[in-house]
Amino acid sequence: MRHFKQSNLSVLAVVLGIIAASVPVLLFNAWLRGQGEDETAVTAAWALGYADTQIGEAVTAINDLSTNGIDSCRPAQVEAMRRAVLRSGPFKELLLIGQNGQVACTDSGLQVRQQVIASVAATDRDILLELVRIGEGSERLLRVRKVGQADKPSIAAVIPTALLLPQVSLRGGRLDGAVRLTMPDGAVVSEAGKVNSEQEQRHVRLRSQPYGLTVTVSLPVGGLIADQDALRRIAMLVTGVTAIVILLFALRRARQPASGTAELAKAILSDQFVPYYQPVVDIQTGKLLGAEVLVRWKRADGSFIEPAAFAALIESSGLSLDLTRSLMRRVRDDIGAAIGKRPRVSVAFNVAPQHFDDAMIINDVGTIFDNSQIKLTQIVLELTERHRIDNLTAMRKTIAALQGMGCKVAIDDAGTGHSGLSYILKLGVDIIKIDKVFVHALGSEGHSKATIETLIDLAKNMRMEIVAEGVEDFDQVTYLRERGVAAAQGYVFAPPLPAGSFLQLLDAMEPVAEMVPAPAKPQRASSFR
Repeated sequence: MRHFKQSNLSVLAVVLGIIAASVPVLLFNAWLRGQGEDETAVTAAWALGYADTQIGEAVTAINDLSTNGIDSCRPAQVEAMRRAVLRSGPFKELLLIGQNGQVACTDSGLQVRQQVIASVAATDRDILLELVRIGEGSERLLRVRKVGQADKPSIAAVIPTALLLPQVSLRGGRLDGAVRLTMPDGAVVSEAGKVNSEQEQRHVRLRSQPYGLTVTVSLPVGGLIADQDALRRIAMLVTGVTAIVILLFALRRARQPASGTAELAKAILSDQFVPYYQPVVDIQTGKLLGAEVLVRWKRADGSFIEPAAFAALIESSGLSLDLTRSLMRRVRDDIGAAIGKRPRVSVAFNVAPQHFDDAMIINDVGTIFDNSQIKLTQIVLELTERHRIDNLTAMRKTIAALQGMGCKVAIDDAGTGHSGLSYILKLGVDIIKIDKVFVHALGSEGHSKATIETLIDLAKNMRMEIVAEGVEDFDQVTYLRERGVAAAQGYVFAPPLPAGSFLQLLDAMEPVAEMVPAPAKPQRASSFR
């Protein structure tokens, strides 16, 4: 009987070996095609986010100027417009438009006739996007105008259309395909790259929710799968050997108890890791600004395991990316509806540095939150400084791509890691998070105060947001508030909460009926302020 079982096992191994030798090649081919489709979709999301970001900066500037009463051509008000242009990235001119639709004055003093070709109203109805032609030439600009009172001029910002689209690919190289930005009527606002008519193309079209513009991306199939034939050959050569190794390993493992890594992988697949939410609070106003997503392991028997017991093994086993994806999906499903109703509230995820080495994190974020009620402008990705970064250039490109999509990127554990302030500056992040080590030592160690004040000064000078972690008493709150820190998190406010408790807190502190409408700068709206 024992011999019969062993014979059956041998036959089963042969059958599985044949399947394992053929199926991976088929799956690999499907994966290659999927990669091309994903790259096109992610490029479209990146390009749209890039355009929305540029427009959003202009919207914020003209809203600020309008709030400050800039509505005439008096010298002092023209000077205020000139200063705003000097601080700007995307827009190159500010102007006032009279009731007759003509330019009344500009920050530069130069007045050139602008002919409106096409226009579209933004979601914020007092913002109008106008495609204009300068003089009698062919140059086109995008004019972002705030429609004010009927008896007063309206203020507008002018953006060169070439600045509305990225001129390089996601990987930082030449754009092999084409990206086009159009008005609702089809009028072309901006174009980048070129379509090769001799190659099959993949097309993806996305529409901007806040501004109504459409991005169309066309990438050549040949370019998307370049060098993949070599990968196929390699895959076919190693498949047979790999299948045998896998089978032998599987048979051996079947006779052994599950390891810690296997148990963790199984726990991720069965959704045993659940998100907990630690509130981030505005210590100047008391408002709830968002939450950092932390993790707890809820085992099948109902017991909970704290992160300290499994975090190191998650990182060393290569499962951190799978865990991050799982948490993002749970957050989307658990609190997406509530967060979506509160556009000023952000959700922050911890992401390991190796996830920034390529475009994988871009694809994951775009895919998981596509059509989600949580907007990409509400997503913060926290990158810890505790781990060494080997490829700073690749990481910077990935961060820029995420920012172009609308996400914010934070440097976590600032001041504790491998690099100094120059490291933070090179990454180009949006938020600095002061590590709890320095906050806890405020009353006893002078160097902690010096570190915190250095980080605060850096954030102010670089126009970054700053968040203090691990705040546990009101003396710390007072110290941080007096130095202009707006956002903080810690047990003095609330511990990490399960989804149900966090939603109750959200309803109590930020009831939807009292929410102020979101600012008209969706892609660069502050995440924690």
